Amino acid sequence: MVVAGIEAMNVFGGTAYLDVMQLVEHRKLDVARFENLMMKGKAVALPYEDPVTFGVNAAKPLIDAMSQEEKGRIELLITCSESGIDFGKSMSTYIHDYLGLNRNCRLFEIKQACYAATAGFQAAINFILSQTSPGAKALIVATDISRFLVAEGGEALSEDWSYAEPSSGAGAVAMLISETPHIFQVDPGANGYYGYEVMDTCRPEADSEAGDADLSLLSYLECCENTFLEYQKRVENADYKTSFHYLSYHTPFGGMVKGAHRNMMRKMAKAKLPEIEEDFQQRVLPGLDYCQQIGNIMGGTLYVALASTICNAEIDSPKRFGCFSYGSGCCSEFFSGIVTPDGADRLKKMNISARLEKRYALSLAEYEEMLTKSSSVRFGTRNVELDLRMFPGARESMHGRKQLVLKEIKEFHRLYQWV
Repeated sequence: MVVAGIEAMNVFGGTAYLDVMQLVEHRKLDVARFENLMMKGKAVALPYEDPVTFGVNAAKPLIDAMSQEEKGRIELLITCSESGIDFGKSMSTYIHDYLGLNRNCRLFEIKQACYAATAGFQAAINFILSQTSPGAKALIVATDISRFLVAEGGEALSEDWSYAEPSSGAGAVAMLISETPHIFQVDPGANGYYGYEVMDTCRPEADSEAGDADLSLLSYLECCENTFLEYQKRVENADYKTSFHYLSYHTPFGGMVKGAHRNMMRKMAKAKLPEIEEDFQQRVLPGLDYCQQIGNIMGGTLYVALASTICNAEIDSPKRFGCFSYGSGCCSEFFSGIVTPDGADRLKKMNISARLEKRYALSLAEYEEMLTKSSSVRFGTRNVELDLRMFPGARESMHGRKQLVLKEIKEFHRLYQWV
């Protein structure tokens, strides 16, 4: 029987980050409210970083570990993002080029809010399971950045988006999908999906978001419940409390996940608060670690949580993981798979935690300067040259590793270089 899942994966959490509580105090926002976010730091995209550089930097270690023959079997590359840089041209073409992949490869992009990466992931799983090209591999790159832009001459940031700013991050997750799922073996057919039209959040303009936070929370909770109920119909004897050793959630911020898990334990397991808190600490909290240091990266966030769970959980024997994916607008899915001790060891060798710790800590003054300068690379920029000497501390933090940066945009064409 053919199996499929994640052969290898990596998380790239950027070059620089900002301490969230410093930002909250600087913006004079309600500190008590933001303690409920369960956030520590947020990755910040520098002006010479974009979704392409993030995606390539996430995928490069996976590609470098492969032989030429293995690289040649990558026949599908899907980028998953709501931070596209062109209405027509897919970012997958740039990522394909800078990774030096085989040209006999399907390249395309998926946009479906924060569900996009799961849409790409499931498409890749079904490509492998279909056996239309035995031995083929797929590369899924979920990459998103939040650029908060300050108009020239503006005196202050608006209250409307200041409350979203602390939890919005930047980052990318790369996953190699194949018949040898060392990291995460999918349970075939164990899926519950649920979607409907709701205007909870949207991007009416390329560089701005709008939405209703309360409606988004309600939609998230409704989808979490109904995806699992559908999963139960398809998987005999599935039980929310006992079927999964660990749970990984799409994580806009930790407090939202904690609320969703509390709601699910009450409804599905009739659990009381002490039991719910203990269960949260055991099955869910391991997945929040990386999310707390990166922030919400839209489609890739579930897979940041999955990587965090695998690296922080106690996996001394094969463990079943339940995964919940949600994207505004909306579409959602609950699915499951198996992680083995070998898979956990393999992922830990990617040193994701150590690389997050080595990022450059932006000062608030540098962060404010970055907000202004990021407007030079907003969607639709035709021509610009980036000053790679900006934020020298961030550049120094790259020392010892090869990293892609955006050098120039020339007649809309983005040109990158390795540093």
